[in-house]
Amino acid sequence: MTRKLKVAVTGLGIGRSHIEDGFHANSELFEVAAICDRNKERLQSTGDAFGIERREQDFEALLAMDDIDIIDICTPPGTHRDMILAALKAGKHVICEKPLVGSLADIDMLLEAESRSTTHVMPIMQYRYNDGVQKAKHIIDSGIAGKPYIATCEVHWHRDAAYYEREWRRTWEGALGGTLMNHAIHLNDLLFYLLGPARSLFARMATRVNPIEVEDCASISLDMKCGALATISATTGSIEQLSRLRLCFENVTFESDRTPYNPGGEPWKVVPANDDIAARIDAALKNFTPPPARFAGQMREFHKAICNKTPLPLTLADARQSLDFATACYWSAKTYSAVALPVMADHPFYNGWQNAF
Repeated sequence: MTRKLKVAVTGLGIGRSHIEDGFHANSELFEVAAICDRNKERLQSTGDAFGIERREQDFEALLAMDDIDIIDICTPPGTHRDMILAALKAGKHVICEKPLVGSLADIDMLLEAESRSTTHVMPIMQYRYNDGVQKAKHIIDSGIAGKPYIATCEVHWHRDAAYYEREWRRTWEGALGGTLMNHAIHLNDLLFYLLGPARSLFARMATRVNPIEVEDCASISLDMKCGALATISATTGSIEQLSRLRLCFENVTFESDRTPYNPGGEPWKVVPANDDIAARIDAALKNFTPPPARFAGQMREFHKAICNKTPLPLTLADARQSLDFATACYWSAKTYSAVALPVMADHPFYNGWQNAF
């Protein structure tokens, strides 16, 4: 019989999507046994919608619940580190939304705490589980795509003053960064998921769209370890919104759907070099079944890892790679210089890039 894991969710903005699309979609694997939010109206409406009886406004109450296996943290980014540390200390597994923390020092602290714990931390990167990106990765990993040449990653969204009425979204302390950390983070993750890590980068950032502390425009040039060159363009000032990933390989060109808030989803354009490559792609995909999409797929894999004691689908090491990239970007933008990766512990931004410019 499959063991059902009990979950407590704190932060019922995106946390509500975790409940509906992640845990309830896998109701044979998870029970959301408790929820927590400082907003009483949101707390009650979510509890009523999903029939959850235990409703708390104090995070500490979740830590004291002996029957809870997992705490799912969906609160503002600036709160994540201390909540994760407290949950690990209480013997709970942790799922945590992006961005996980605001420095390499913080992620190394979490890695050390996890190594001393009997429980584990999984960062959320749910778009890896969408059908389009899963098929592209399968084609690449099968060796059909050949040598990677170049890639572009565009996250052009629109955010006006109303979006920033929540104070934490405006500041380095609350949001840990701007469009790079909170809007482009998922599509950037898909770029690295498909091509692997960067070897070096050069970044430009600016705050041009809204009167906020953090950046709302970013342009980054990357030299990837696989040999490809890539560019990232991100802004919250685009009237027409889109998210687009385009990758040119020796034998295949991939282009994602343009839908702004569902990166990695179908339909993707896959253009083969010739009929032979097209036939090889068809054969590779014939018996390939992608996992359930987004939160449903990631939560299902998390349950499997916890119950079977196998590696997590995403780890703190994955989050560290993302933070390594961010640290290099903010330092490059501040110093107008190219930055080699990885960033070492003696780097000036190892302890954080807040107030980077």
